[in-house]
Amino acid sequence: MSVIEQGSPRKKTKSVYISTVISIALVLLMTGLLGLILVHAKNLSKYVKENIVLNVIVNDNVNEGDVLSLQKDFEKDPYVLRTEYVSKELAAKNLKEDLGEDFVEYLGHNPLLPSVDIYMKEQYANTDSIQPFIEKISKSSRVKEVVYQESLIDMVNKNIRIIGIVVLAFTVILLIIAIALINNTIRLAIYSQRFLIKSMQLIGATKNFIRKPYILYGIIHGLIGALISILLLIFTLQFAQKQIPELIFLRNWYEFGAIFLIVVILGILISGLSTYFAVTKYLRAKSHSLYR
Repeated sequence: MSVIEQGSPRKKTKSVYISTVISIALVLLMTGLLGLILVHAKNLSKYVKENIVLNVIVNDNVNEGDVLSLQKDFEKDPYVLRTEYVSKELAAKNLKEDLGEDFVEYLGHNPLLPSVDIYMKEQYANTDSIQPFIEKISKSSRVKEVVYQESLIDMVNKNIRIIGIVVLAFTVILLIIAIALINNTIRLAIYSQRFLIKSMQLIGATKNFIRKPYILYGIIHGLIGALISILLLIFTLQFAQKQIPELIFLRNWYEFGAIFLIVVILGILISGLSTYFAVTKYLRAKSHSLYR
């Protein structure tokens, strides 16, 4: 009978610890998923901005050597990420593929002009930076005109700004909810140990002596929960990339590693602090209040 009575509380304590770890893991999983969404949104924003193209149309009387020299001048500019030279022949080939018919054969000549496609760095892919840049390069006698979609650039920057604000606000809200959920879960787990805590205190154990093992367990539970959530996050990433192969262009394992590290730190920090405050509450409580 005594064995059964001793085993029952142990099973109950073990089940409480398991449920605590699972709860922490699920909350950290949601936090990590939002972190990954933030990273993907940031990388998508960078990818879109760095693929906005300025078509610098070159005069027809400029030879290829001068066009290549002009291209090198563009690449030296701090605003420019990369450039691509598009010859008359390549421009005709691209347009032929887009139209689905050979317009050169129909017209009898190639009316297209050579050009240099300029891709701006992320921080300069906006109208305020592009306009002065266009004015500067348009002064060259070799440049006929510069073509770009101003409305598209404005729309991209506006939408990215709005999405960034919404995601940031949602992140703050979810982080507060995560802290509250983990804190409540641990408080419930410590609640089941309140009589043991008070008994240890009554027989002369110091507060630090009582708190130490609980805080250690809390940190371990937070770490285990964080590791479980990271494994689930990696699985989610692999699954998402199989379903949407284009996501591979937004993959950045250094940033993902930072997210995983933050998840571990959050798990340990929140769990440890919540355990400390929960145990301290019962150390300060009167014996009669434990029955409430």
